[in-house]
Amino acid sequence: MPERKATVTRETAETNVRVELNVDGSGQFKITTGIRMFDHLLAQLAQHGVFDIKLSATGADQHHVVEDVAIALGKALNQAIGEKRGITRMAHAIVPMDEALAAVAVDVGGENLQCDRSILQRG
Repeated sequence: MPERKATVTRETAETNVRVELNVDGSGQFKITTGIRMFDHLLAQLAQHGVFDIKLSATGADQHHVVEDVAIALGKALNQAIGEKRGITRMAHAIVPMDEALAAVAVDVGGENLQCDRSILQRG
């Protein structure tokens, strides 16, 4: 089986992001985005997903850093996986983590994702 690794660099007017991903890793990570909680979230994904990630990001503001890291990480995952034969397309989990209940859903089918921000607002 070929190595399932990818490196993606994303440079925009607002951000500079570099991601090195090894899907068949051991949970090692080195993450620096300047956003401590986001770094922690990404570290937990790598550790519990058992993949290796080196990620650095700088940017004009937190919004653009998070957005462009997500884009670069998604591209790296797509490149690293390559041909998706034998991979379950969709999965989800709800897990108690630290002081929160985390919910995640993943679809590696190649479709774009739209997130409605209204679900994140407090009522």
